[in-house]
Amino acid sequence: MFSQKQLDEIKNYLAHVNGRVYIGCDSVLNRRFNLKTQAYENWARFAIVLVVHIDNSRGCKIFSYVENERVYDAKMGKPTQRLMTEVYKSVDCFMALSDILEDREVEIHLDVNSDECHASNAIAKQAIGYVKGMTNLDALIKPNAWAGSSSADHVVRKKEAHYKGVF
Repeated sequence: MFSQKQLDEIKNYLAHVNGRVYIGCDSVLNRRFNLKTQAYENWARFAIVLVVHIDNSRGCKIFSYVENERVYDAKMGKPTQRLMTEVYKSVDCFMALSDILEDREVEIHLDVNSDECHASNAIAKQAIGYVKGMTNLDALIKPNAWAGSSSADHVVRKKEAHYKGVF
């Protein structure tokens, strides 16, 4: 989750800027060899972004954080647990800032595909239902979920240099 310093910075920024807020998360899977157990473990690097669209017309500012976490999906071709963790992290971000975000238009963008030929489609209804139940917001999924599939993707793949400051 965002550090207290980042949360204070976000709250201060949102107090002075109007505009929509978009929340998204993306992850990248990697395998690590554990010397103790002499076995490979699956880990994921998660990037959570909060995008503030300045006055809904003058560009945006992106706040982000990255964390690594072990994932226990039984089959890597069906990443249910990892994708639901992305959803949980997006909702946690909204909940942590809910006192400031309640008066704003907020969208939660999920990196879940609406096309049935993709593995992420298996959790689409579950993810949308979880977001609706926890936040009372309608979540967007691909191809309309650019905060999760594009902005967070750039951050998780270490391309965050493109997103420094306002542009």
